[in-house]
Amino acid sequence: MPTYVYKFIDTGETIEIHQAFTDEPLTEAPHPSDGRPRAVKKVFQPVGVTFKGGGFYKTDSRGSSSSASSTASTSSASTPSSDGTSSSAAASSATSSSTTSAD
Repeated sequence: MPTYVYKFIDTGETIEIHQAFTDEPLTEAPHPSDGRPRAVKKVFQPVGVTFKGGGFYKTDSRGSSSSASSTASTSSASTPSSDGTSSSAAASSATSSSTTSAD
């Protein structure tokens, strides 16, 4: 059963009460010091959730081929080859030389 936090309106003190999801919120609860019922208000607190691991980004749900190909083309275009030219320029010159030799 979940634990809910209630605050006594007149004193400002808080208590924790175990309630089912189907139970109505309390309007009165016995005060711990004297046992008399006093007015309470439900306190809403943030939920402690931690997202760890992969799968929590917008790009993680996309197909691996689209993100992998864009990453590969970006990294290959900016990588210099051993002769000092960029790999994209080397690839285009290799393509042009293969088309001229085929003629």
